[in-house]
Amino acid sequence: MELNASYTSLVAVGDSFTEGMSDLLPDGTYRGWADVLASRLAARSPGFRYANLAVRGKLIGQIVDEQVGAAALLRADVVTLVGGLNDTLRPKCDMGLVKGRLEEAVERLAPSCGRLVLMRSPGRNGPVMERFRPRMEELFTLIDDLAGRHGASVVDLYGAPSLADPRMWDVDRLHLTADGHRRVAEAVWQALGLPAEQDWRAPVPATAPPRWAARRSEDVRFARRHLAPWIGRRLTGRSSGDGRSGAQFDAATGRAFWITPVDTETPGPVTGWRRAVSPDASVNTSQAD
Repeated sequence: MELNASYTSLVAVGDSFTEGMSDLLPDGTYRGWADVLASRLAARSPGFRYANLAVRGKLIGQIVDEQVGAAALLRADVVTLVGGLNDTLRPKCDMGLVKGRLEEAVERLAPSCGRLVLMRSPGRNGPVMERFRPRMEELFTLIDDLAGRHGASVVDLYGAPSLADPRMWDVDRLHLTADGHRRVAEAVWQALGLPAEQDWRAPVPATAPPRWAARRSEDVRFARRHLAPWIGRRLTGRSSGDGRSGAQFDAATGRAFWITPVDTETPGPVTGWRRAVSPDASVNTSQAD
């Protein structure tokens, strides 16, 4: 691995984990680990470009059909791909199909970028997750195999006990907190050969456990506000991502586009992003077919 490497572009592909839920900003949008990583990479490289194509709720087949072609055409230095976990959490899941589509995604993305980054997603501790853990681990075994065959990097978030801590997860128990997203950004940063800035595996500081009554009250709120709607969507075939497109994808034109820091010439902290205007700033996904 090249240490202290330089990267000029990043494309993020996936579902809600990569879109940034639940790292909520004051304006109602999400930030998340991919945005944090992009800002840190941009601070090192003038003219840095970034595109996040991830959409919440997407299954691996949708990720392949809707995002992978656009990502491949951008020819980025780094592409991150995280997908398939939503499939494993469905009551009925064809793991053969899931693994086949994930393999297709890797085969299309690996030749198109300088470095492909895959992840073993974090898994929250708890009785609900235990039901789906064998499927998750089957998926992660394939990820390790694909990385070996295609020269991709694997970030093992699943093997980090700190990210399994319930305090790293938002009230919906499906998405990481802001601290969790920053740990993921640091994990990918280090996987890219960049100097560590924190120990992303460090345990969460000990706190007094909540009282029994508080835990039961929180369980009731969780079931009413998050679990019941989630089950309802599973039973009706709906998704939280229906009708949505990635942040840097224009559904009306079928084009993905780059964004770049407002100040494109001077390295340093990113104060804002704007749409890139270079000749290769956008590509039509139909060209990938």
